[in-house]
Amino acid sequence: MTTIVDAAQAALAAEHAAVYGYGVVGGQVAGSRRAEAQQAYDAHRARRDVMARTVADLGAVPVAAAAGYDLPFAVTGPAGAVRLAGYLEDRVAGAYGDLVAAAIGGIRQDAAAAMREAAVRAVRWTGGGVAFPGVAEER
Repeated sequence: MTTIVDAAQAALAAEHAAVYGYGVVGGQVAGSRRAEAQQAYDAHRARRDVMARTVADLGAVPVAAAAGYDLPFAVTGPAGAVRLAGYLEDRVAGAYGDLVAAAIGGIRQDAAAAMREAAVRAVRWTGGGVAFPGVAEER
């Protein structure tokens, strides 16, 4: 069983990875996609900061961002960047889904909102969605 602190730390770690990943995405896309990447980057930075405060409020030391992250696949152009953005959003939604399951009250409400936001961004990037965002499922 995942504790609320473990789930909050995992959500924070997913936000750290998303912030890093959107740096890659933004460097590979142009025009409206670049603006979309910037908006997502900003949203993940804000959520990361909220999750760091949440973890601290739960009495734990927030997990730090890694110096770098291995990408799940090579990103060599706009198509790969779009695929990475969808992947990042799916990962973030999954992490927040776990937090929804572990939390109660305001933390649960915030996690549900973050999961919903990530699911909407995933659909915008990939053009399709899943039946239950935040739950592991093949596309």
